[in-house]
Amino acid sequence: MRTWLVLALMFPLAVGAPTTRAEDDTGDRDRGGEMRVVLPPFPRPENYLPLYVSETTPFAFFIDAKSISVGPDRAVRYSVIAKSNDGGLNVSFEGMRCNERQYRIYAIGRSDQSWSEVRDSSWAAIRSDARNAQRIVLHGDFFCPVTGAIATAEEGVKVLKDGGNPRAAISSY
Repeated sequence: MRTWLVLALMFPLAVGAPTTRAEDDTGDRDRGGEMRVVLPPFPRPENYLPLYVSETTPFAFFIDAKSISVGPDRAVRYSVIAKSNDGGLNVSFEGMRCNERQYRIYAIGRSDQSWSEVRDSSWAAIRSDARNAQRIVLHGDFFCPVTGAIATAEEGVKVLKDGGNPRAAISSY
């Protein structure tokens, strides 16, 4: 009888106990403390905006106009499509922190036109190398000009349609 009494008294404490890290991830923030990001609909060709990178890149790049957003954290988020000469597509949903010169990949596109979230995604530096060519151009020429980041999705679409941000010092990647 005594054991049941002890268990009955402990039960309310267990119900109110803090949850584990895995259970707590259902809130508004991810493990890194960043606001959770909602993945956009998968890109559709009619919404592709061309992104010229350079003559030497092996891909044609596009940004999905419908996916561009600027969050309360001032990060610019967008879907990027890389199309190879033989028609193969690589699709990803990414974010860019202008002031920190960082990017993050949130999800990779699947062939069935759905997203596969990247599990251990974290912010990384945008380095000046061929693997980051599209990010270098997006950062310097479109989303993050010298005078400050774009403020709205509409501004992002406009600068992509116009071929560059008038506030940018056009890169020579």
